[in-house]
Amino acid sequence: MNLVDFSGDAFLVAFFLYCFGFLFYVIAIAGKKWGNREPEEHVRRWSKIAFVVSSAGLAAHLTFFFTRWAGSGQIPTSNMYEFMTFLAMAIMIAYTIVYAMYRKPLLGVFALPLTIIIVAYASVFPSEVQPLIPALESIWLKVHVTTAALGEAFFAVGFAAGLMYLLRVVNFTEKTKSARRQQFWVEFTLGTILVIVGFIIVVFSFRAAGYEATFTQENVTIDSKGQQQTRVETVNYYMPPIVKPYNSQVESYESFLGMDKPLFEAPSWMNGVNAGRKFNTVIWSILSGLVLYGLLRLISRKPLGAVIHPALEGIDPDDLDEISYRAIVIGFPVFTLGALIFAMIWAEKAWGRFWGWDPKEVWALITWLYYSAYLHFRLSRGWQGLRSAWLAVIGFVIVLFTLIGVNLVIAGLHSYSGT
Repeated sequence: MNLVDFSGDAFLVAFFLYCFGFLFYVIAIAGKKWGNREPEEHVRRWSKIAFVVSSAGLAAHLTFFFTRWAGSGQIPTSNMYEFMTFLAMAIMIAYTIVYAMYRKPLLGVFALPLTIIIVAYASVFPSEVQPLIPALESIWLKVHVTTAALGEAFFAVGFAAGLMYLLRVVNFTEKTKSARRQQFWVEFTLGTILVIVGFIIVVFSFRAAGYEATFTQENVTIDSKGQQQTRVETVNYYMPPIVKPYNSQVESYESFLGMDKPLFEAPSWMNGVNAGRKFNTVIWSILSGLVLYGLLRLISRKPLGAVIHPALEGIDPDDLDEISYRAIVIGFPVFTLGALIFAMIWAEKAWGRFWGWDPKEVWALITWLYYSAYLHFRLSRGWQGLRSAWLAVIGFVIVLFTLIGVNLVIAGLHSYSGT
């Protein structure tokens, strides 16, 4: 067995240890009401077990990272699979640091699922080692990507604590207009998370079923001399095509639930790499997320926020607010170094300019400006508590769009990340 194969086994071990760590955190928090021991002793005992198991998962994850690096000869952050696995590992590192500072086991109930979801999301992409394109063969790949991801990992912990704060303080029994608005946006946030979970479920489901449809797409471009160039490309779908590529013809199609042809064609302005297929994936993700949310609502017979809220009773919301703020304070300078300063140095060396308005560059700047505004409002305007929590949650949604939406949907110099 070579090191790359061994790293894959270590990655699988890390995933299962994270799952067990999450379950032990749930037992620590939810089980204190029915445990035989005193509640404080129960929480302390199971929190220790959960932390040890999740730390073992982090150790396995680090093993995956370094053995894949040694086996491939290049740092494993060069494509979507490798970057998302590194981000998940960075979130666990950030969580471990924050947990060591505050010793709040409830944070693990929210941080571990986020890590698990990102690990599962990474597994959707091809895991084969891909050779680096020339622009990536630089020391700045290591410092830019790793520091940017670590900064985003602390933002993720801030998001987890901020979401916990909202679930703790939003009253799901009130019927006032303001309360209903708060309840709606909390549910919307939980639903957004379920869309990502739904995406993972449908990808693996159709992959297990071996589904595939093929289209031939005609692309017309104008070269530098003003001459029209036409090329025909094959586009493979691995989910039933609700939307087909623009200006394409069906080559092969497997019927699904009576749907024997795509419902409509992708618009012409969607000109990213495999834009039609990715748009189709977005539609499937939203549909599956809505179905998953509907099933959970049917089972619980109440809003998901109202189901989670009782588990947070007894938790001091000021502690959650402090954890969220501190995590973002730690992550902000790290993100500034990685996503802006190191990125601009690398861009100058790779492309001969510090800034080029590439979509990924623009959204990295938007993310940085957003968290700059967060810190400004927090420190200068006294925006704490509910306002601060909402800003932390919205900020990480922007981070996710920068990582997922920009990489996979919008064409640009960073499109190689979405292959």
